[in-house]
Amino acid sequence: IAQAAAEAGVSPQAYADTISAVFRETWRRLGITNDDFIRTTEPRHERVVQAILQTLHDRGEIYFGTYGGLYCVGCERFYTEKEAVDGTCPQHLTRLQFLEEENYFFRMSKYQDWLIRYIEERPALIRPERYRNEVLGFLRDPLQDLSISRPKTRLTWGIPLPFDDRFVTYVWFDALLNYVSALGGPGAAAYATLWPHARHLIGKDILKPHGVYWPCMLKAAGLPVYAGLVVHGYWNLGGGKMSKSIGNVVEAFELTDKYGHDAFRYFLMREMTFGLDANFSEEALVGRLNSDLANDLGNLVSRATTMIANFADGAVPEPGDPGPESAVVRETLARTRRDVDEAMREFAFQRALVAIWEFIAIVNGYIDAVQPWALARDPGRRARLHGALYTLAESLRCLAVLLDAFLPEAATKIRRGLGLEPEGLAALEWGRLAPGTRVAKAPALFPRVEAARAAGSAPVAPEPAVGDKPARPRVPIDDFARIELRVALVLAAEAVAKSKKLLKLSVDLGEGAPRTIVAGIAEHYAPAELVGKKVVVVANLEPARLMGVESDGMLLAGSTDGKLALLSLDRDLPPGARVK
Repeated sequence: IAQAAAEAGVSPQAYADTISAVFRETWRRLGITNDDFIRTTEPRHERVVQAILQTLHDRGEIYFGTYGGLYCVGCERFYTEKEAVDGTCPQHLTRLQFLEEENYFFRMSKYQDWLIRYIEERPALIRPERYRNEVLGFLRDPLQDLSISRPKTRLTWGIPLPFDDRFVTYVWFDALLNYVSALGGPGAAAYATLWPHARHLIGKDILKPHGVYWPCMLKAAGLPVYAGLVVHGYWNLGGGKMSKSIGNVVEAFELTDKYGHDAFRYFLMREMTFGLDANFSEEALVGRLNSDLANDLGNLVSRATTMIANFADGAVPEPGDPGPESAVVRETLARTRRDVDEAMREFAFQRALVAIWEFIAIVNGYIDAVQPWALARDPGRRARLHGALYTLAESLRCLAVLLDAFLPEAATKIRRGLGLEPEGLAALEWGRLAPGTRVAKAPALFPRVEAARAAGSAPVAPEPAVGDKPARPRVPIDDFARIELRVALVLAAEAVAKSKKLLKLSVDLGEGAPRTIVAGIAEHYAPAELVGKKVVVVANLEPARLMGVESDGMLLAGSTDGKLALLSLDRDLPPGARVK
């Protein structure tokens, strides 16, 4: 901060004030709200930091010494020779500088054995598990004491040490204690109420400070360790990490102005499997918008509200005779609620959205199966029609509840169309929508985006619409009979190195040993989605080598308008079962 401020010709405080204001305005424009916004320059923070530093100094946890090592200004931390990459910072790709000076140190090394035991005894403390293992990996090497100060002769920007005003505290004792100072510090009512439930959500680049430094600091200060540490991956652009420091960022405002907040939010949560890196592209965002938001959700809301308006005079009818198909909708809702709740407890936003879209697919399928337009033509089936329309209206109400945290603008529009106020998760009980509720035809929630508009270039030829009959040569039945289609159970799935499109699957075909199949579905499915899924494969293709991996088979899938869906079963069959 001090260096950047000096280059800008302003004081560090003025520079930080400007940056803070930019963040607050960014959140406002992106529709993000918060209960509190604390800065490390605030007096309430400084009081807590100095009190804890004094306590640690009085206990002998802090001492004066000399340290030298490779230092990254951007990360504000020292790196070991083992951690550096050819002398550069692994995060910022900038040259590390050797720094040696007298400073105060925190006796972090004495807590190494305690921290290993603490993490091993709490499997869910750091999630996903790969990052828990990474922290334990850090702790296999001897833990060094932590430099926590800088002399005022070199740096005046910071909180003065309460026991030596020639120094300011530096970085981690300042930044990490912000979690505690935001709650008023030990003894405050908010701290007593909220700290036992504190879970930190961080990027993987600051795993070591949060997973190693911070628990040791809390232990030394006599404070409880946080309840959980949840770690997310990077968004990659052009094969590398997206980073302000590197300069390869995507401007959120450009995308939200172009496609809307909800579409941007949906893409970020749906495209990334939590904990793993994900590739960002505007084309993929448009694909999700068109297929998931416009086709699946938008069409459902439009069809349902239009039919209620046309066939029930714009009012929710009495439940009538819902028919057996409605039971599937109700059962799916109950399962979706459970799956979403479980996924959100694990910060698995992508899994939660997959579950919600399964419910959307069931409701869309319900419309096609029941065909309210046909029921409306038969006066004798009025009760059946009303049951179908009530099922659709109640499905929309429940969708508004499920989507509120993910797509707040779309959820609000659905609620307004039903004349409802916001409802909490407790409202996800079937049958709460009152007959007689007025329903308005919904406008298009998510208008489709043409490829030309998305890319800003010349139009491209669209795919043939579903139902078109392209002129293709027909094949004799004997030729088709030569293709061996079989049911396969996906045992494992992983990305293929250096490929954005390929996944390597291990599948069970009932042959005793699993097969490897490489499929170009990585832009449509995350590996975690596929494990345990039963699919249909071409089992007698000649093996082919893709990106250095031998593929022994081919998955079957359908696609249209950039949306791809794997062929699956509506009833359970064992691996290896013949598909005819």
